[in-house]
Amino acid sequence: MKTSDFYYDLPQELIAQDPLEDRSSSRLLVLDRKTGEMEHRVFRDITEYLRPGDCLVVNNTKVIPARLLGVKEDTGAGIEILLLKRKADNVWETLVKPGKKARPGARIVFGDGILKGEVLEVVDEGNRLIRFEYEGIFEEILDRLGQMPLPPYITHQLKDKNRYQTVYAEHDGSAAAPTAGLHFTPELLEEIQAKGVRLAHVTLHVGLGTFRPVKVEDVSQHHMHSEYYVVEEEQARLINDTRAAGGRVICVGTTSCRTLESAADEDGILRAGSGWTDIFIYPGYRFKIMDALITNFHLPESTLLMLVSAFADKEKIMKAYEEAVRQRYRFFSFGDAMFIK
Repeated sequence: MKTSDFYYDLPQELIAQDPLEDRSSSRLLVLDRKTGEMEHRVFRDITEYLRPGDCLVVNNTKVIPARLLGVKEDTGAGIEILLLKRKADNVWETLVKPGKKARPGARIVFGDGILKGEVLEVVDEGNRLIRFEYEGIFEEILDRLGQMPLPPYITHQLKDKNRYQTVYAEHDGSAAAPTAGLHFTPELLEEIQAKGVRLAHVTLHVGLGTFRPVKVEDVSQHHMHSEYYVVEEEQARLINDTRAAGGRVICVGTTSCRTLESAADEDGILRAGSGWTDIFIYPGYRFKIMDALITNFHLPESTLLMLVSAFADKEKIMKAYEEAVRQRYRFFSFGDAMFIK
């Protein structure tokens, strides 16, 4: 299977640059993965497709303001850092621009010196390990100095950084939002639960690898980035009980899907625990636990488009994307949604 098999033509103006004022007013394309039939709805209509006894699985990770702008201590040259993974208390793996200014030993100053960093070493893919020095609580300093690391295709400034968080975001750690969840409001979640639908929380900290292009033509040769996940005992029990009772497990976003598929055994029993997953789901994959998926529209030739194609059949997905382009849906992180049932 070739990467180019997942290409589609997207007019630039369909890439959503700003979130809608009302999260739940985005459009919703409903796709029946068995028949290929499509419906055009509004996201808040999702309640009509959920049944008592179903379980909606959300990813409660929280995006940290991981983009830091600083200067080199010796030259004053500007430097940009993106926090990727915490390696130890004060040591982070980072993406640095321009990298040539960040050799081991280089010192960087942020926010008039309330935060300083020293480059320790260069690691995989040119990333840098940086040890930070500060007084106080790192998260509070980051909240003051950091900016939301919006995807590269969004060029507008985000006025309210909470709009790049889900309303149920809880655990700090992501460099990108699990964007399928951005459509939910507290009121809509209440309505869903009042209908008898259970809500389960898992955590997967989304890395910037989610935006990395697939650079090989043979899909099976692509190496997936790894991300940290947590499934708590109570949540695993809730999901397993749903399946045992004949309810559907409906994932909100590809990150929830990857978490469940990583933590489930071959019999579709979800195991509580935590760890790193580099699961790569593409056509041919046999799903162990997910019955339906709420997701946004993904980039051409991306691993996320491959995942939804594995779930719903590539031909049906590509036809749905052609229809979404024809109907002028909004694409990517701040765009519209799909419900694949």
